[in-house]
Amino acid sequence: MTVRRRLVRVPASSANLGPGYDVLAAAIALHLELEVAETGEFSVEAGGEPVPDDRSNLCVRAFETLHPADGLRFEIRTEIPLARGLGSSAAAIVAGLMAADHLFELGLERDDVYSRAVDLEGHPDNVGAAVYGGFVLCPQALDGRPRPSPVRLDPPQGVEGVLVVPDEQVPTERARAAMPASVPVADAIANVAAASQLVLGVERSDLALIAQGLADRLHQPHRAHLYPRSMELLAEARDLGALGATVSGAGPALLFWCFWQDTGKVTGALRGRVGDWAEIRRAPFTPLGADVPEL
Repeated sequence: MTVRRRLVRVPASSANLGPGYDVLAAAIALHLELEVAETGEFSVEAGGEPVPDDRSNLCVRAFETLHPADGLRFEIRTEIPLARGLGSSAAAIVAGLMAADHLFELGLERDDVYSRAVDLEGHPDNVGAAVYGGFVLCPQALDGRPRPSPVRLDPPQGVEGVLVVPDEQVPTERARAAMPASVPVADAIANVAAASQLVLGVERSDLALIAQGLADRLHQPHRAHLYPRSMELLAEARDLGALGATVSGAGPALLFWCFWQDTGKVTGALRGRVGDWAEIRRAPFTPLGADVPEL
């Protein structure tokens, strides 16, 4: 008897990218793999990861918005650290939706997967990068109209990412609670200018524009008290040889943006600077989004 099964592979993501709060994100070459197989009995195997092994598991919850999970085994393998600001929840949601779609041949378009995943996640940036890969700009839905699809750009040539992943976790809800209800007009203007430079820099692979476009006055200053060591390190990014650095999503992970010839130097400098309170990972940007490879 042939067991029907599907494997889904979804990248991590770094959202906000400095000035692009809830709008900009990039896919990172760390992955979550979800394999779903018809075994006649429901089960969840997560390889020792501290995630639920019942129907409250986020992969299963997303899957069951499209089809019941009765009689299915869910096997999760992930390189994405949990609750560090690297899109682990978005990857799990996208994986569950795509597994259901492909296992039961529901025929969803990628835009449909994106829209459903945003509804489950609550914000679009990580989901956009997870679904489409590359760099994404995620417009907001306005006046009850359908949610627009993201604008996607290929990763800039010659630019690589290095992640600093601290040991501690910061729940997204806590990071969002630190945001003020309003911001000064001057800060909003500064972020619009920086985000514009960053998008142009990514599109043109212009290192100077990218470096100028990483500044943020909207969310990172208000969350600095949640991860002071990360913010101290972010301020040293250029001294360490990087183009700049940004808090990854809700944090506390940092994304250091490097010219490819400097990546090794930056990685070495970070290891010497950080010690044992965080892990350093070379993490290239990836043009590839969620995929269902052949088994």
